[in-house]
Amino acid sequence: MAAFHPHRDALPAEFAVFPLSGALLLPRGKLPLNIFEPRYLAMIEDSLANRRLFAMIQPDPHGPANKHGPGLYQVGCLGRLSSFNETDDGHFLIALTGLTRFAVAEELPSRRGYRRVRADYTAYPGDLDLTPEPSGVEREAVLIALKAYFAGQKFDANWDAIHRMPDESLVVTLSMVCPFEPAEKQALLEAPTEADRAATLLALLQMGAAGSDLPPGRQAS
Repeated sequence: MAAFHPHRDALPAEFAVFPLSGALLLPRGKLPLNIFEPRYLAMIEDSLANRRLFAMIQPDPHGPANKHGPGLYQVGCLGRLSSFNETDDGHFLIALTGLTRFAVAEELPSRRGYRRVRADYTAYPGDLDLTPEPSGVEREAVLIALKAYFAGQKFDANWDAIHRMPDESLVVTLSMVCPFEPAEKQALLEAPTEADRAATLLALLQMGAAGSDLPPGRQAS
């Protein structure tokens, strides 16, 4: 097992969550974050003192709000705080490495202003397994769609680095960094298998590329 990679039996039952729309963390992905709100500075301080674990989750615009804040999607991703720097203006620059998805079993009372949940991991038994498996990625189709998507978005890309990525890293990285809508990000997170996520990513890239070809006022929604 890789250094710092937890065993399933060692996963915490309760932890902090960082609700951030459009921010996607996936198992084995790495998400950079700039932390500056007081409640999330407190969350990072507490995480550093307690196993360096907290989770990313998206607010659900259609979910009911509660006393803790906006409604949340029911699936998020637990991460490990894998790098940490302080800035002169009091920010924390961190990287969060994805470990495993979870379902929210219950929202708990907040602590120092940040939200906390009790987690249910049972739907995601394979997320912590680092054994390589066939990815099911239609790599050539993904790359063709990606070039069209980036052209429509007017993005530059390091194609040498992209071509060197293994299939799984390619899907995880593109899923996290492409500017998809929050509901689309959530669909990528909740895809049951890596092959399902790759298929969802391909469909989103193709739809995004097709939408960018439409005249102004007729973009795909």
